[in-house]
Amino acid sequence: MSLDVDIRHSQGDFTLAARFQCGAGVTALFGRSGAGKTTLVNLIAGLIRPREGRIAVDGRVLVDTRAKIFLPPHKRRIGYVFQDARLLPHLDVRRNLLYGRWLADGMINPRRDGFEHTVALLGLEQLLARRPGTLSGGEKQRVAIGRALLARPALLLLDEPLASLDTARKEEILPYLERLRDELRIPIVHVSHALPEVTRLATNVVLLSAGRVEAVGSVAELAARLDLYPLTGRYEAGAVLACRVAAHDAPHGLTQLLSPAGPLWVPQLDLALDASVNIRIRARDVTLFLDKPQGSSALNIFSGQVSEIVRRDGAAVDVKLDCSLAPDQGSADVIARITRLSAERLNLTPGQRLYAAIKTVAMDRRGITGLGPPAI
Repeated sequence: MSLDVDIRHSQGDFTLAARFQCGAGVTALFGRSGAGKTTLVNLIAGLIRPREGRIAVDGRVLVDTRAKIFLPPHKRRIGYVFQDARLLPHLDVRRNLLYGRWLADGMINPRRDGFEHTVALLGLEQLLARRPGTLSGGEKQRVAIGRALLARPALLLLDEPLASLDTARKEEILPYLERLRDELRIPIVHVSHALPEVTRLATNVVLLSAGRVEAVGSVAELAARLDLYPLTGRYEAGAVLACRVAAHDAPHGLTQLLSPAGPLWVPQLDLALDASVNIRIRARDVTLFLDKPQGSSALNIFSGQVSEIVRRDGAAVDVKLDCSLAPDQGSADVIARITRLSAERLNLTPGQRLYAAIKTVAMDRRGITGLGPPAI
């Protein structure tokens, strides 16, 4: 399954021009408020008719302005989950879910294929008899996602489904979104302006700014690009490493990962040995040294060459290190944010060999994602 987008649209003074392709898995539409993310998903859903362009799902054309094709929303086979769950308050969870089935084929039949699987996929077994008014924010969103899935969509749109939730509720629903990513075979477009959320969920990222697509690529590729930080947010600066689980140290509450830069200790993960994980290392959690530190409390120390230095406004300097142990082991960029004074004292130059120390306790679960069915 694939989604192909090539559209241009204007609303007042705002112009959106977007062109990208994505397949199964989660494609994050990422950008700051006003970038055009919600306008884009509304164009895909058919809630807005584009001024010019074409959108297709798995070769099925949804809109083509040249060919004068425009399928209305109810014929597009798209599941849309909004920021607020928009459940029917007078129906219990079971009937809200079956409403999605009715939208698909005009029949309400809990025995139809997919109902029990969807309920199990989203952990809704204990909620079926309850009304929406008794559910938490995270539970409501899981029901809304289930209703969208039972409409048998060819594409699932998630418009900032976590934006209205507090931290606890976000942590409640994120494992289920990971499960959708890993088990569904349809494209999922996830709108977000939170980089840790994107890092954890996304297969690929479409970076939007002021109505234009600035970059398309994997999370690791975009996270390592220092030129994109003005668009992604300086506070969120950091790199992503693809790792696998090597060992667990239960007495100390730690897990050892193997990364292209070497072994990496993180807080203990509930993942099997050899499971693949992505880990995001924030630039503000990295300390640089000219010589390998001795007698340090840091468990994670990488060696790398300076590949890029970017001076920011104010006191900050971003330094990217290539810490890969071998060219065939994948990208191992680590980014550090230091002061200009520190950069001058280190006399930084491209190609210089440095050591990067990373605090284990700085890497919490929100920066680590398992790439496979999560334990729930």
